[in-house]
Amino acid sequence: MKLMRETVLDLGSTSVPAQLDGIRIARISTVPFFVATQLRKQIESLLKRGAIVTVVTSSGIEIGQLRSIQGVEIIVLDIPRGVSLGRNFLALLRMWRLFKKKNFDITHTTTPMAGLLTSIAAFVAGVPIRVHTFTGQPWVNLQGVKGWVAKTGDKMIGRLNTLCYTDSNSQMCFLVKKQIISKNNLKVIESGSLAGVDIVRFNASNFSEDQQNSLRNTLSISSDAKVLLFVGRITPDKGVRELILAFSRIKNDRSNAHLILIGPFDADSGVSNSISKNEIIAMPELHLIGYSDSPEKYMSISDILCLPSYREGFGTVVMEAAAMGVPTVGSDIYGLTDAVVHGETGVLVPPEDVDALYEGISLLLSDQLLCKKMGQSAKERAEKLFSADRVNDGVVKEYHRLLQDKKFK
Repeated sequence: MKLMRETVLDLGSTSVPAQLDGIRIARISTVPFFVATQLRKQIESLLKRGAIVTVVTSSGIEIGQLRSIQGVEIIVLDIPRGVSLGRNFLALLRMWRLFKKKNFDITHTTTPMAGLLTSIAAFVAGVPIRVHTFTGQPWVNLQGVKGWVAKTGDKMIGRLNTLCYTDSNSQMCFLVKKQIISKNNLKVIESGSLAGVDIVRFNASNFSEDQQNSLRNTLSISSDAKVLLFVGRITPDKGVRELILAFSRIKNDRSNAHLILIGPFDADSGVSNSISKNEIIAMPELHLIGYSDSPEKYMSISDILCLPSYREGFGTVVMEAAAMGVPTVGSDIYGLTDAVVHGETGVLVPPEDVDALYEGISLLLSDQLLCKKMGQSAKERAEKLFSADRVNDGVVKEYHRLLQDKKFK
């Protein structure tokens, strides 16, 4: 077996950081954006523990950022997001060849199509440990054949992998209830989230008052104006349309609030009725930033994060904003119910409900003391339960446990 080579796994005291000397790990994602924005610090953590890490993903502008991670190997491989039989088969074949050549000990996937293709290719290639982290289910909002295909894909991921994880307890319960995967093959690492939040990076004290004022001036936002923030793909399933409608009503109330949208337009999300830039570009006090590799600077001038998603695995951006002392108004759905404590670190409202979203945002806009109190509670919770170091240590311990189990079988 591949794991019989001379690699010592010290599983002694939990107070000593676990090592992964010489363990070959492939982290695979459909798009590089996901890896660059969500997994960079975790990959760096694995490298520091002695692992040999290869990132496999499609091409994209973020590849340059990934190549800047010292010691990581980047392999660009076309992985289609949707069903395209020719491209899917070609990606599957290339993955199988790659896995046979690289002799990986662990494959770990985090997006649906990459997860499905990798689970098949790695199983056939004989990769000893195959794991996948679910971060939300696209099929929740897909109908007909597309929904059935996506759901069946998740079932296959559950059956072909050694073990699967979810980034929230509520998502784990949802997948078990829907009979997508058995409870015995599903876990949550630590308190949840995919890779935790970088507490050092997402810290409001990193931004001086002068820096915040300069950013406000650049965006033509007055010092007394309230700022609402959205970070994510600009697509219907993120609740962007409801947010824009709620914001329009807030402006009709003569509010001085501004709305900042950070993220790419995503017409390839698999959800019908995609949002175009022309729909919202003319709205007053609405700022389209596009992709940003430093969303924390916008969080530093924000009062409320808005995330009215239809589906969400956990909501990493919620915890990033929380670490900055920013509360969230989000949807009352699985995933976000783990990231937001309703009435304590933010407000949860029914999904696809413009009236409820408007009321939730208005509540915090009208009560500055409550907004600040929730922001402080959110910050304390993020630091206590969801730091990147805590979550990344949990991932390494899971790798150790799986390697040890395989070694003695």
